[in-house]
Amino acid sequence: MKVLFLGTGTSSGVPAILCSCPVCRSANPKNKRLRSSILISIGEKNILVDTATDLREQALRYRIPRIDAILFTHPHADHVHGIDEIRIYSFHSGEPISCYGNEETIKTIHRQFPYIFVPEEERQSFIPRINTHIIHGAFELFGQEIIPIPIRHGSQTILGYRVGPFAYLSDCNGIPRESIELLKGLDLLILDALRHRPHPTHFCLQESVETAQRIDPERTLFTHMAHQLEHEESNRSLPGNMALAFDGQVVEFNTAP
Repeated sequence: MKVLFLGTGTSSGVPAILCSCPVCRSANPKNKRLRSSILISIGEKNILVDTATDLREQALRYRIPRIDAILFTHPHADHVHGIDEIRIYSFHSGEPISCYGNEETIKTIHRQFPYIFVPEEERQSFIPRINTHIIHGAFELFGQEIIPIPIRHGSQTILGYRVGPFAYLSDCNGIPRESIELLKGLDLLILDALRHRPHPTHFCLQESVETAQRIDPERTLFTHMAHQLEHEESNRSLPGNMALAFDGQVVEFNTAP
């Protein structure tokens, strides 16, 4: 199994529009961040986490050959508004793509993209073909257990996911005690870290470090970062088993299947 970081940026991406700060002007490719998403490869199967606004660019840049399932964390625009790009994958596979999320997320997707869910006889020829599933607990995809992790994102309860030895918590400012227990024994924690200053709906970097120390994985990579975090400078300030993730980074696990 391996994880590819398709994007590690916050909702505005980095560089941000109309910004000339040092990070937005940086020539370091690790300071260029598309909207946050990962691709989980299990054998020949690919699970996409969120259909980010930049999905088309991500698919072309990283030559994603197929998408077999999608896990949605929550229905904010930067995490779902790339959903129309799924149409090319469902067209080539000839099968609907299964999409999973909590009840609020699935209902929001149906409401925001009604053209995808019209009856078969009313369907246009080239729209995404997906089947949606509301998550009620752990389930299995391609021989791997998927454990939904309830987390707080401002006033909302959204989902992170544990997949075998790693967990992905992209947007959060609080993790309930019960969810902390589901995160014990991780090889890798991927965790939200927006910026240095506190924020009402995201962990700031120091809060992320403290949360990671509480969960105590072997390694932590931070994601969903704004342009206030410069890659090299931020990494120098972090404990040795923590770092900012970057677009295109790959992590492999020696885990069956």
